[in-house]
Amino acid sequence: MVFILTIERHVDYIIVGQGLAGSSLAIQLIQQGKKVVVFDEPVKNQCSRVAAGLFNPITGKGIVKTWMAEELFTSLTHYTHCESVFGRRFFFPQLLYRPFYSAEEQNNWMAKSGDGTVAPFIEKIFTACHFQDQVHDVHGGILLKASGYLDAPSFLAATSQYLDAKDSLEVAHFNALEVIHSLEGIIYQNIRARQIIFCAGVSDNPFFKWLPIRSLKGETLTINLEISPSVIFNRGVYIVPLARTNSYKVGATYQLKDLSQTITLEGRTELMTKLNGLLKNPLEVVGQDWGIRPTTLDRRPMLGPHPSFKNLVIFNGLGTKGVSLAPYFSAQLANWLTGNGEIQKEVHIKRFNALYSSS
Repeated sequence: MVFILTIERHVDYIIVGQGLAGSSLAIQLIQQGKKVVVFDEPVKNQCSRVAAGLFNPITGKGIVKTWMAEELFTSLTHYTHCESVFGRRFFFPQLLYRPFYSAEEQNNWMAKSGDGTVAPFIEKIFTACHFQDQVHDVHGGILLKASGYLDAPSFLAATSQYLDAKDSLEVAHFNALEVIHSLEGIIYQNIRARQIIFCAGVSDNPFFKWLPIRSLKGETLTINLEISPSVIFNRGVYIVPLARTNSYKVGATYQLKDLSQTITLEGRTELMTKLNGLLKNPLEVVGQDWGIRPTTLDRRPMLGPHPSFKNLVIFNGLGTKGVSLAPYFSAQLANWLTGNGEIQKEVHIKRFNALYSSS
């Protein structure tokens, strides 16, 4: 018996997943005149939809400049462009204030402020209390620019509407086992495409299960405050505004072992302890949430084609910095897909080829 597939739709690319990675890539490809279809299963606790959307050029316990900060943060204009296309506001540059833990940390930052690679991101350093009526900052703190937040749920909702209006969105489960390889490209159900790009975060994708993508659980709180901070406070936890007046997202925990798909008392206790050590004002906890982030051992994204199936591509591993990584690397991947550029070696998945076995 011979089965004949009926191809009802031809596109350039199929994208699986409409989180920050998939959304940004779809927009970049459409801007280059390509036809795409995005498969997505909206899940409440999808990482992109739960995260506060914070972006910050100076991060980590050691307070160091983010990798590729100059290139990444210049590319954040991607979001302002999307705002103009979608007619919605979801990108909010805002100063970030990080109180110093100690006089030693204050001294270290006074020395670092002369570093020409760090100085462009510093608005001002305070050696005494500056927001003393709002936070505990007896040793002063550092005010950073090129920071802010993306209202990720609004961005993803606007992108979904944009794709739907272009008949480029399928709200459905994508079964990778149904992918058929042909001389003309890829066939999935009744769709033919040049390539499929998997942007689904932590998943059970059978083609890329050999990649060392780690699940990192994060929990957040939603709080109400009587005050309205003029900056983002960040020390141990961040406090990022939400759309509702006086409502804020607080996060996040970092848990590699407990990957339970639920909120926990331990997560709430950890966040409240850090929050009370930062804020002076009374607060009300009105919600708690969780999400699973796809991370990598070297903290770099994963981009590139499968070693054996060149029509299958991955864009994953954005981890905790998805807002700042997605615009730059979606543009890089879009250019590579269309033959107009290369994938830089630091993020190319061929760095993990030794883990792959075709047998």
